[in-house]
Amino acid sequence: MSQTEDAWGAGPTARYEELASHFRPIFRRIRESAVEREQAHRLPRAEIAELKAAGFTTLRLPQDEGGFGATLPELFNLLIELGEADSNVVNALRAHFGFTEEVLNSPFKDYRDRWVARIAAGQTSGSGFSEADGNTVGHFSPRLVRDGENFRLDGQKYYTTGSLFADWINLGADDENGDFILAQVPTDAPGVSIVDDWDGFGQQLTASGTATFTNVALSADDINPQRRRFRYSLAFYQLVHLATLAGIGRAAAGDVAQLVSSRRRVFSHGNADRAGADPQILQVVGKVRASAYGAGATVLRAAEALERVYETRANEVSGGQDLFVAVADLEVNQSVTVVTSLILDATTLLFDALGASAAKRGVGLDRHWRNARTLSSHNPRIYRERIVGDFAVNGTWPPGPYRVGAPAANGG
Repeated sequence: MSQTEDAWGAGPTARYEELASHFRPIFRRIRESAVEREQAHRLPRAEIAELKAAGFTTLRLPQDEGGFGATLPELFNLLIELGEADSNVVNALRAHFGFTEEVLNSPFKDYRDRWVARIAAGQTSGSGFSEADGNTVGHFSPRLVRDGENFRLDGQKYYTTGSLFADWINLGADDENGDFILAQVPTDAPGVSIVDDWDGFGQQLTASGTATFTNVALSADDINPQRRRFRYSLAFYQLVHLATLAGIGRAAAGDVAQLVSSRRRVFSHGNADRAGADPQILQVVGKVRASAYGAGATVLRAAEALERVYETRANEVSGGQDLFVAVADLEVNQSVTVVTSLILDATTLLFDALGASAAKRGVGLDRHWRNARTLSSHNPRIYRERIVGDFAVNGTWPPGPYRVGAPAANGG
C-alpha cells in the first residue's frame, strides 16, 4: 500500500513511491523483529547490513555517482518510514547521513570524490563528536596532532551512536593549537576501542557508548580539509531526530489500532460489546494517529527548508548572516515543539485505549514512549522555544553552531 493510500499524505515528490518501494520489504522485516531485538538487546547489525546491501546508505549520492539522487525531503520521508519499523536503526544511521551531507557540501573536490566513492561502495560512518565530560564549552578533550606528515589521535568520546556498525567514525577534536579539526577514523584501526555501554532507558540498540582512541595513527587523507561542519548541520541532525519521532508515532498508531481490533475483553461500563466499536476507544486511536500524521507533515515541511539551503551551496556566504540557514534553523526549531509534544502525548495516550495487559513487556508498547522521551531529551527543546520566541519578538536570528561542555574556568 502506498503512503497516500494509507492516509499518511502524498510523498514529497512524484517519484517517491518508486523510490520507497526498493526499501519497504526491508522495513517490514525490520519491524517484525523490533520488539524481540529490543527485549533481547540484540543490536541491529544484520538489519543495517541489509539496508547497506540495498543501497539505503547511498540515498543522497547523485545517481551518476552510485546513489539514488534522493532529495532531502525524500530522505526524511524514508527515515520516517524506517523509524516506524525501528527508531534505533534510524538513530544508528544518523551520523552516516550527516557525514554524507558533509561530503556533498565539501568545496574540496579531491576530498569529496574520495569519500563519495567510499560511500557508494557501501562504507558508512558513525558519530564522534559528543563527550560525557572532561571538555570545556567550545573545545574537545581528544587531541589530534601532527606526527610528521601524518597525525596521532588520543582521547575519548561518548554518545558514539552507530559507530559499532560503521567503517569509520566522523570525529571532531582539537589540534595542537586548540583549534577545531575534523577527521575520519577507521573503526578497525589499532588503538580504537568502541564499547556498547549506553545505559539509557530508550534507544537502547543504537550502540551510543564509549569510543577510546589511544595513539591512533591517521594519514593526511583522513583529515577533513574543511575546518567546520556543513552549513545546515544543526538543522539536519535535529530533523533526523524529529523524523525518527514521527516514525515512532506511526508505529504507535499502528500498534494501538491492531491491538484494539483484536481485543476481545470489554468493560461493563463501556459503550459497546467490542473494543473496536466503542466510540471513546476509537477516539483515542484516532488522536494517536492524527498526532503521527501531524508530526510527519511537520517534518517534511521543515525538510523543504533544508533542501533550499542545499540548493544554494554554490553561493555560500563567507561571512555575516546566511539567511537560508537561519530560516531553516528557525523552521526546525519551531518543529521541535510540535513534533515532540505530539509524539510524547500520543505514546502515553495510546494506553487509554487498552487494558492492563497492554503494559506487559512482551507487547512492547513501552518502547515507543521510552524511545520518544530519549530522543526528545537531545538538545533540550526549552532552548529551541526560547530561540523561536526571541526571533518572533525581537527579530533575533538563531545562534550559530553550539557546543556542549563544562563552562570555562573564568566563566566565559
